[in-house]
Amino acid sequence: ADMKKAGGRFDLAIALGILATTDGALASALATTELYGELGLNGELRPIPGALPAALKAAQAGHAVILPAGNAAEAALSSARVFVASHLLEVTAHLKGTAPLEPLRGGIPPVGRVRVPDLAEVRGQQTAKRALEIAAAGAHNLLFTGPPGTGKSMLARRLPGILPPMTETEALETAAIDSIAGRGVDLARWRRRPFRCPHHTASAAALVGGGSDPRPGEVSLAHNGVLFLDELPEFSRHVLEVLREPLETGVITISRAGRQAECPARFQLVAAMNPCPCGHLGDRLGDCRCSAERVQAYQGRVSGPLLDRIDIRCEVPRLPCDALRPGATGDAESSADVLERVVAARARQEARAGCCNARLEGEILERTCELPEAGWTLLERAAARFALSARAHQRVRRVARTIADLAGEDGIAVAHIAEALSLRLGS
Repeated sequence: ADMKKAGGRFDLAIALGILATTDGALASALATTELYGELGLNGELRPIPGALPAALKAAQAGHAVILPAGNAAEAALSSARVFVASHLLEVTAHLKGTAPLEPLRGGIPPVGRVRVPDLAEVRGQQTAKRALEIAAAGAHNLLFTGPPGTGKSMLARRLPGILPPMTETEALETAAIDSIAGRGVDLARWRRRPFRCPHHTASAAALVGGGSDPRPGEVSLAHNGVLFLDELPEFSRHVLEVLREPLETGVITISRAGRQAECPARFQLVAAMNPCPCGHLGDRLGDCRCSAERVQAYQGRVSGPLLDRIDIRCEVPRLPCDALRPGATGDAESSADVLERVVAARARQEARAGCCNARLEGEILERTCELPEAGWTLLERAAARFALSARAHQRVRRVARTIADLAGEDGIAVAHIAEALSLRLGS
């Protein structure tokens, strides 16, 4: 009774509870049946948010569940015995046995066929494409830096096309979050990894979740997928700082005076930024008019601790005009070609450690990311010269492991460490 209620999800249960006080047949039928739905004044049942997780929990408890017809698509994804109705009278007739409802026939659908942008549409930028492939293969966080209009956002938006489909468990987790957020479940995107791109004016609550009645934020809506932050320094520094914990733990805990909610937030961060306020610092064709103080203040909006959690930093330079002609940079690989290599690399990681390389920790990290003596020497010299933290030290090894997986090699070679360092240092 002390739990705050919000919305109309319990309307149907309250109505049947009242009716059951004078009808023994209804009372006995309710013992193994859960009811959810908003009730109109005319007895019509309206859909509610959170129907999928309710159905999943009902399945675990061995209960049947009755839901509004508007929730049928998402409820069908669960293994529960689901009945859908459009009116209160249909529910009472079903529970009394006078007009039983047919159980909903569902099941797990095939992978959605929604079209995603293709990597072949990006001309040139081979280094950036390589960085994108490595990030996809190991689920590493990635930052693109370069002048305006060089293709940073275009590259980032093609990451979903080279990511392997979610497993059924991951897809159910992501669909449950969408259901709780009131977004429903889009079966056309089933098992396709989410891609969230909040505007830089988003608040901290919009990004990580919150409100008086805590709700999932962008980091949770991007669970098992990609969170893309374009124009990274334009975000409030306070907003960016709240990303640090979920980037490490994969969960976000929202605490309020009377309630605490924990939401999953295992996402892959991809960001893009200009090198300075005008965007032309280091651009051979541009004329940067920013003072050193303005550049320092602009870049300082992204803190060192947040940058330390980004595994790959890649410059995206301006291309000469002749490189933009069709066919000028050769036949570009399609997303399908790159996806094939990414899937093979992910399969090696799952077989070896049961997770992607970006999540390697502790003993498993030490066992799977062992380096040759020359590799240790190179890494230690780079760490001393560029003041790499212990976290950065581990992340370089994880990226090197991913590069080796893409090459189909069992061990990490010096060349893999060298490439991982170049990606870490943005050079």
